[in-house]
Amino acid sequence: MEGLRVVREGRYLDGTFGRGGHARGVLEQLGPGGRLLLMDKDPEAIAVAESNFGADARVSIRRGSFADLGTWDLAREGLDGILLDLGMSSPQLDVAERGFSFAKDGPLDMRMDPDSGESAAQWLARADEREIADVLFTYGEERQSRRIARTIVARRATQPLERTAQLADLIASVMPRGDSKIHPATRSFQAIRIFINRELADLEAGLDAAHACLKPGGRLAVISFHSLEDRIVKQYIARHAKAPPTNRRMPVVPDFIPTLLAIGDATKADAAELAANPRARSAVLRVAEKLAVPT
Repeated sequence: MEGLRVVREGRYLDGTFGRGGHARGVLEQLGPGGRLLLMDKDPEAIAVAESNFGADARVSIRRGSFADLGTWDLAREGLDGILLDLGMSSPQLDVAERGFSFAKDGPLDMRMDPDSGESAAQWLARADEREIADVLFTYGEERQSRRIARTIVARRATQPLERTAQLADLIASVMPRGDSKIHPATRSFQAIRIFINRELADLEAGLDAAHACLKPGGRLAVISFHSLEDRIVKQYIARHAKAPPTNRRMPVVPDFIPTLLAIGDATKADAAELAANPRARSAVLRVAEKLAVPT
């Protein structure tokens, strides 16, 4: 809330409604003339938004990815703040039927929008060994990616992988846990989820759309939960806030005009928040402000 710097009559967009914690915080600070636009591609999240906030005249709700926020006329009118809370919501993780967690057996789905694209089970049934290995390594930084992919392809020849427990047990059989507190399937599940939901591509598109829709002085607040996301956000802000390094051997480039200002450093949860919400342990918040471009 401090990063967004909510003004009473401002216009804000929560691109990842989840179950409405951030939306409720913004609405508490908005006056009667303020507006809050809510987006989520999960139909269950949209149902909660409609139930909890649909009667509020200040609120507009749209189902869809924040990557497409620039196609919403209400957003294109200009925004004073945009919030993106990346990754899974707690309800998605806690409901076994969504297939995100290896801690609870359920269908191997992992789609944030269950009405779009193919499930994790469908992808694992058709992808070749190299593609699976590349996804595990690129999006999960899993060093045993080739070994896991080879085992997945061998197993599916005799038994389709349709449950989260099946996949988690298979990965654990290839990578015994040893002394690690982290489940052997953690990085692989993260990688498959990111790939299935096009999370990094959506983030890049969403940052561009947010940048375009923010008014001068508007704030962008992004919460990331792993290094791949945070790197994209950090580099995006830096690219629009700082002049690129020069090289005297290269032709003269036009003067750099910054369009974003980084607000403070990356912020992480403190000890009190971690005690109340252990899932915040990997969260990183970055905030940037849109600058007016000289005419």
